[in-house]
Amino acid sequence: MMENEILTIAIVDDHTLFRSGLASLLSEFEEINIAFEAKNGIDLQEKIKNKNNVKLVLMDINMPLMDGYATTKWMRENYPQIHVLALSMFEDEKAIIGMLKAGAGGYLLKESKPSELLTAIKTTINKGFYVNELVSGRLLFSLKQEDTKPIFSEKELIFLQHCSSELTYKEIAFLMNVSPRTVDNYRESLFAKLNIKSRTGLVVYGIKNGLITI
Repeated sequence: MMENEILTIAIVDDHTLFRSGLASLLSEFEEINIAFEAKNGIDLQEKIKNKNNVKLVLMDINMPLMDGYATTKWMRENYPQIHVLALSMFEDEKAIIGMLKAGAGGYLLKESKPSELLTAIKTTINKGFYVNELVSGRLLFSLKQEDTKPIFSEKELIFLQHCSSELTYKEIAFLMNVSPRTVDNYRESLFAKLNIKSRTGLVVYGIKNGLITI
């Protein structure tokens, strides 16, 4: 991306006050241009037609008629070249994983500072994804080490796939026909290999590296 390139984005959120507040906040940045605002996925589908210059959509999760998960999935199928950055009030692991699986390139809390939001927008457009502490501590470090990709056992890969479900570790152990202690070992081994400290981090790594099939 060139230094002074104008980034055209759209905002999808059902709260009018938040949406317009965010739009006026972002329009203060010279490099941001707001193409349109939409109140849900259905509204977005109508408004995004003929907007060829939109680079990224800021996506709320909980919206009536068509929520963030369904809208992000629709975007991935119909406008795969447009990035999606999820915006939520909740630091909820299930929501983060759900949005990343739907195709979002990152996840940010609505209470984030404007400067962080700008960084997240630029990074998502440039790299395809944005990782902050909320999503995982040192995942970026793991992703950078593409040359020295860790080697996983077959059981670890099966465990990693199950991590993206809503199953508890105990239920995963039952499904894999091993003891909960063994599952703990798989988890600790993956944490160590990838330098990651959370289940969400494992799932993000798995999705970004094609180890988890959605």
